[in-house]
Order: sequence, then structure tokens, then C-alpha cells
Amino acid sequence: MNPTYFPIDRFRNESTPLYYYDLHLLEETLRELKTSSFPGFNTHYAVKANSNPEILKLIAASGLGADTVSLGEIQAALSAGFPAAKIVFAGVGKTDQEITAALELNIGCLNVESDAELTAIAEIAEKLDKKAPVALRINPEIDAHTHHYITTGLAENKFGIALSMLDRLIDHCLSSEWLDFKGLHFHIGSQITDLEPYRILCERINSLQEKYPDILIPSINVGGGLGVDYENPEGNPIPDFKSYFRIFKDNLRLRPGQELHFELGRSIVAQCGSLICKVVYVKEGVGKKFVILDGGMTALIRPALYQAHHKIENITSKSEVKEKYDVVGPICESSDVFGTDETLPVTKRGDIIAIRSAGAYGEVMASAYNCRALPSSLFSR
Repeated sequence: MNPTYFPIDRFRNESTPLYYYDLHLLEETLRELKTSSFPGFNTHYAVKANSNPEILKLIAASGLGADTVSLGEIQAALSAGFPAAKIVFAGVGKTDQEITAALELNIGCLNVESDAELTAIAEIAEKLDKKAPVALRINPEIDAHTHHYITTGLAENKFGIALSMLDRLIDHCLSSEWLDFKGLHFHIGSQITDLEPYRILCERINSLQEKYPDILIPSINVGGGLGVDYENPEGNPIPDFKSYFRIFKDNLRLRPGQELHFELGRSIVAQCGSLICKVVYVKEGVGKKFVILDGGMTALIRPALYQAHHKIENITSKSEVKEKYDVVGPICESSDVFGTDETLPVTKRGDIIAIRSAGAYGEVMASAYNCRALPSSLFSR
């Protein structure tokens, strides 16, 4: 998406910061996802990546299921048109209220992350006189070599069930009249750009399946985590879904009739979204120039939270002269920085800045800190 494709005149007339979504790119991404998949592969969209209603409706219409981590996300998915049977509910801290509602709504599966949670689900299911569909989220102890805030498959992470506890929890599922054992669930992290950890995950799953030859495991859920190219969104607007799915096709030994599920979020929506801000001031510092935007970490927290970097573009400057700037926001925090020593064309007050690849974990994580208004959203049509 070259800067010339941004609807600059629309941006000038809108209050910023705002999120701009290229729905044509999202549709193209969904088509590529579906054509790259294989028979028997089932993809759920991770709602936590972006829960904008327009985005959810488009993804639901494409036929994907939904991966949720709260009752609010379940309700958002249902409102957008995701069938209840294609919704899975994950998360380490499901409340009794959330479990009760999920069972009453007849969602497809609850991905269980602890012995205590499994006991609670069975007790609530008995009270409701309903059998609870559950999958056990296993911690496969795989290092995905990603940021320590978004790795989830190591022994020290709060997510998942230790391999040493698996025998007991499978027995619990099979012996309880209130639990319907649906399978095993895995997730090793986020923003994974090296596919080798996925191959290792396949080996771990193969070994686990060999350990339980006589137990019916209807489905395997391998999570998501496929990364995107934040530095070159125009060159790589759509992730390499073919290679991603091929890793599992070639290395995972599924049993006859066994379903395979994926939970992709970032890779579906990241590249279709940009945060649009206006330049409030260009400040001359001692040895530095600062571009101060009207949007900051309250609109896009990833740089402050994960030390993440997004491509930053001045989409209105016509200058051919380049200068270096620190691009910062207005929030009263020193961490409110989008980029240091960014090379941009000569930038002036009133210019419009696009912060790219912001469709995932952008708008959905926005806050009202400093009593700032939440960003609005615009869509390509």
C-alpha cells in the first residue's frame, strides 16, 4: 500500500489519531489463507488481535471460526456472525460467570489451562446439567525465540498444562460424565517468523499421540503465532501461509478422521491497518529533532510495551530532502516513542504520518490514559 493510495483528503477532514483499514487487503489475505490451507485444516481467527466490528463481520463471512479469551470476545464474535459451534474459548482465568455463559451459549470448545479450571468447569457443567466440551492446553516447552512478553510455550510461562500433569488430566476428562474430551491444544508464542519451532511442535505432538495410542483424541489445535513483516509491509503485505500450513502437512502425523485447528490473528489483520496521526510540532532539541504527533502510546502501545518497531511514513510531505527525527507521541511518559532516528522527508507541523502494520494489537489495545479519546476508525470501500 503505497502512500499515494491513502485517502489523504479524508484524513485531513477527520479528527486524528485514527485507524485506517484497507479492507481490500484483508479480503485478499483471507483468500490467500483459504487457498493455502489443506483439507481437514480448520482456522479460527484470534479475536484478541482486532475486535473492530467491521473487521469481525468480514472475517466471519469468510467462514473462519473464532478464538476468544473472554466472554466479551465471545459476545463480539456472535454479534459479528461467527457460529457458536465454531467458537473456542481460551485463557488462564475464566471466571465462573464466563464458563456458565459459554456453556449456555453452546460454544464449540473450552481450552482448559489448569487442573483447577477443569474441576471448576465440571462442577458448573453438572449444575447446568450440560456436558462441557473441553480441550487440554499443553505446554510443549518450546522456545519460539520471540519477545519474552509474547512467548507462551516455555515451562516458566503462566499458560498451559505441564506435560507431567497430562496423564492425570486426561483421566479426569475421560472419567467425568460432565466433560466431553475434544482434544489437545498448543500455542508456543506470537510474532514467530522462523518456522522451525513449528516443526519441533509437530514432533512433540507426534510423540504425545504415540504415548496415548488407545485414547480417542478428536482434534489437535496447534494455536497460531505466525509473524508478519513490520519493516517492509509493502513488500510482504500477506504472510507466507503456504509454507506455514505445509510445515504441519509434512510433519504432523494425524490419526484418521482427526481434525487440525489453527488460531491465527496477527497474520490476518496486521498489514491491513495503519495508525494515522497529524504532526502537532516539530521540536528542535539538542542534537535531535522531534516529530510530535497527536497520537501516542494510548493509540498504539506496542512500541512502548514490546519495544516493537513499525514502519513510519510521512504521506503528505513533498520534500525530496531527508532528515532524521525521533517520532514521539503526546503522552506524559518517556516510553511514548514510536521510533528514534527515523529517516523521513522534511516534516512540518500539520503533516500526516502513517504508522504501518497496526491492524493487530493496535486499536484493540488502545486506552484512555491521560483522559485521551479513543481513536476512531475508517475503512477503504
